[in-house]
Formats: sequence, C-alpha cells, structure tokens
Amino acid sequence: MSKRSRRLLALSAVGVGLWLIVYVGNDALRQLESDAPSESLGQTNNGSLVNGKRLPSSGPGFATYSRLGSLLGRTATHHRVRDAVLDAYAAVYAEHPEVTLLYGETGWPSGGSFRPHRTHQNGLSVDFMVPVLRAGEPDVLPTHVFTKWGYGIDFDDDGQNGDLAIDFEMLAEHLHQLDLATQAHGLTIEVVILAPSLQDELAATERGAEITQRLRFSRNPSWVRHDDHIHVDFRVVET
Repeated sequence: MSKRSRRLLALSAVGVGLWLIVYVGNDALRQLESDAPSESLGQTNNGSLVNGKRLPSSGPGFATYSRLGSLLGRTATHHRVRDAVLDAYAAVYAEHPEVTLLYGETGWPSGGSFRPHRTHQNGLSVDFMVPVLRAGEPDVLPTHVFTKWGYGIDFDDDGQNGDLAIDFEMLAEHLHQLDLATQAHGLTIEVVILAPSLQDELAATERGAEITQRLRFSRNPSWVRHDDHIHVDFRVVET
C-alpha cells in the first residue's frame, strides 16, 4: 500500500470515528448520569441546575435538532422536564407515527449562562422546533449549519417558507400532550413563546382554539421572532 493510500485510509478512519462519537456520544454520556433528582435554582434568566439530565438524541417520533449540539451538552433539562417531554412525544407518536418532532436547545447540564439565549439557565426552558409540512405531507425542519440548525429559517405570517409550511394542527396537538404530561410530572407550563403573528393561525385549528385559551402565550414580540421554534418555560409545582 502506498504512503498516500495509507494516509487516506487513516483520515477515513478518523472521520468515521469522529462521526460515531457525534452520533452516539450524547446517549453514551446519558448512561453515566447520576440518578439523583435535579434541582433548579434561580430563574430561567439567572439561575443554575443541579444534576441536569440530557435528553435522548432520538426515539420513536422525535429527534434532536443536532447530535453535535446534544453531545456538547446543549440539550439538558430538569429530570421532570425530561420525563414530561418524552411522555408527550410518546403520546403524539401513538396517534401520529408518521410524524417526527424535533426539539431544539434547552440548556447546559449545570445550567447557567447559555449564549446566545437570554434564558435557558435553570433547566426549565425548552425550545421545540415547529413541525412542518412539505407539499401537504409531514416533514422535518431542516436543521444544519446552513439554516443555523433550524434557528435561521423565516416563516411568513401565514407560516409559509417556500414549499415548507408550519403544521399548526400538529403543533397544537404537541402542546396539548405536553400540557397533560407536565401535570403528571409535578410541573406546569409557565409560558409559551410563539411569534404573535402566528398565534391566530394556531388558534384557528381545532385543538389550537382550546390550547391558546388554556395555556399562557406571550403576546409581545421578543428579541428573537420564534417562528421556526416555540419556547416553553416550565415551573415545578410539586416538591
């Protein structure tokens, strides 16, 4: 074997090894987590997290926005939030196995400053990427470097971006199941942040009409538009 061939083979092996680390690393690190319950300290915009828990990289009907982001620790939450999120995904999957929902960034395992986010500091904040349709069929939001991992996609006030459209029916169903799951895990949904210009579209759906009345939605525009994702703040109500 020539020197050049050996070099190419070595580079290929390194590339495969790095890919494997990124692909399975987050879930491998989950196995090393302590079983101790989480404790959220302070506020979402000025706090920390003790014994934060990483969300699984994927499962039936859901996946992370980025396996690299998850490996780096950018998708950790309070254990109750983790359990509620997973239960909600399971409930949606049971009724809609054709849909894959993506979660976005949540925070560090130890909480604290989480740039570029202004909150996400105490394990009680989760970004959920919006479910989408392409040509009327379920699809997933493109989350890669060229879309800023999904955070750089702009939807108009009707929830359209080219051939992509926000699936408001599924968004309402997910929020419904998430609300039920939080109640079962000693949590409540403190606030949902969705671009105000899109809230009427959500309310126009069968499930959304009730959801927008049941949950508190922020009515004021935030510094980030929240059209490609929704931000959910939870609150622990049982200790």
